Amino acid sequence: MVFEKLHFRHCMLYEFNSKKSASEATISICNVYGPNAVSLRVCQNWFARFKMGDFDLEDKKRPGRPSELDDHELEELISTDPCLSTRELALRLSVSNSTVYDRLKALGKVQKLGKWVPHKLSEMNILTRLNTCAFLLSKQKRKSFLYKIVTGDEKWIYFDNSSNKKQWLDPSQTASHVPRPEIHQKKVMLCVWWDTKGIIYHEVLEERQTVNASLYSDQLIRLGHAIEEKRPQIRHKVILLHDNARPHIAKVTQSTIENLNWEVLPHAAYSPDLAPSDYHLFRSMQHFLRDKGFTDVTMVRNEVSQYFDSKPVTFYEKGIKSLPERWQKVISNNGNYFDD
Repeated sequence: MVFEKLHFRHCMLYEFNSKKSASEATISICNVYGPNAVSLRVCQNWFARFKMGDFDLEDKKRPGRPSELDDHELEELISTDPCLSTRELALRLSVSNSTVYDRLKALGKVQKLGKWVPHKLSEMNILTRLNTCAFLLSKQKRKSFLYKIVTGDEKWIYFDNSSNKKQWLDPSQTASHVPRPEIHQKKVMLCVWWDTKGIIYHEVLEERQTVNASLYSDQLIRLGHAIEEKRPQIRHKVILLHDNARPHIAKVTQSTIENLNWEVLPHAAYSPDLAPSDYHLFRSMQHFLRDKGFTDVTMVRNEVSQYFDSKPVTFYEKGIKSLPERWQKVISNNGNYFDD
């Protein structure tokens, strides 16, 4: 037998007038009509109204529009601003929060957290990325030049690379505490250049040493010697791919590159997704360094060399040869960052 809500409200009023508490009333009603007849929370809410002298058992009329919700209006709102919360949508549509939630669920909508991107691209940044990638893709289609690319970049390597991992424990056990790495911990800078065949030249600088234009120019000269020794077949065809960091675009650097007779591949600003060292080499290296600790620069140099030697030629080849695919993704995404 199905009992209307109004009948249960009469029962709650009867229990209230009998000087019963809300919990006693809930037990009494559920003993007669079944365990799910009323909940303690519902009973407490009605008892609170009775105590204020409100004995009206009908639902209160709510202001605003009826709870019917136009799906098209809802979809238009979230299409305009997908970050609106259900509460904000409910206020705009004059319906309850639960109504909005139910309709979103029925429409198959789910909440997803956006990925962090390296930079908020301006319209000019987007246009530059789009034009650069279109030019490079067109150049590659006319005649492949990927084997000539020598790419390089810098990366900080920390002495403490510990991480906080999840632990398998019994419910009663407490996970072991893991010390957080210091904010200003020791670190050294790695400078590396590579191509489709592997590492050509790298340096791990001394502690507190960073790269300036003068040092970078000297490094390029040493890179040139390494290319003559390891890649003689491209020594007169080198296409250098590096980012737009100040030491890389300084006048002294440009002069050194001219003297080496190298071509510089165009690279849009704020585009680590188009720099093989960032999206391929350093990402893999970070996994390799995880949970490793170093006490001096010599240990770092040995570990870095071990990492480079452990990678097959196919690893380096993949990092460079994925560039056309990434250029195309930028074009397909109208110059914006793409999901990796």
